[in-house]
Formats: sequence, structure tokens, C-alpha cells
Amino acid sequence: MHVKKGDTVQVIAGKEKGKIGEIIKALPKTSQVVVKGVNIRTKHVKPQQEGESGRIETFESPIHSSNVMLYSTKNEVASRVCYTFTEEGRKVRMLKKTGEIID
Repeated sequence: MHVKKGDTVQVIAGKEKGKIGEIIKALPKTSQVVVKGVNIRTKHVKPQQEGESGRIETFESPIHSSNVMLYSTKNEVASRVCYTFTEEGRKVRMLKKTGEIID
């Protein structure tokens, strides 16, 4: 995948289009990511013990990684990612629009 846990991304498709958040969890098997504050779902939980009341939980649901694009907080622009090598010979990710190195 072109994104990793901890990256700042912008949603580029779907009902949450335009929202910006940080990746909390990456699911590489299904090529999905969980973004903080995006794709919020609610779940009604029944009481498990006697005397306990039911509750409503909210959580972020995964979205497909093709629907997010890396986001530069310095220049406030979303960009595609390319791979380049540093002087030490290490392969790193770089934003195409700004030239900013991510890793």
C-alpha cells in the first residue's frame, strides 16, 4: 500500500470526501485503512450484566486505501506518492507535488 500507519491523508472519494485525518490502523490484507474522524459508525450494545445499562458506541470503520491520498500539512495540499533514494541509498516515499520526503 502507498500509505502507512501515522500518515496524514485526505479522503478523495465517497461521502467523506475532503476530510483530513491520520491513519490509526492499516489492514494490508484487505488494502483498507482506518482514518481518525472519518467514516464514523454507531453500534448499539446490549447490557452484558444485570444492572448494567445498554450504550451506544461510535467507532471509525475502515475505508479502501485507494480512496485516500497523502496530505502535506506544511503546504496544505494532497499529492500522489513516488519512491526515491537518499544519498545513503535508502528507499523513501516522496510527495510528487511538493518534493517533501515522508519517511
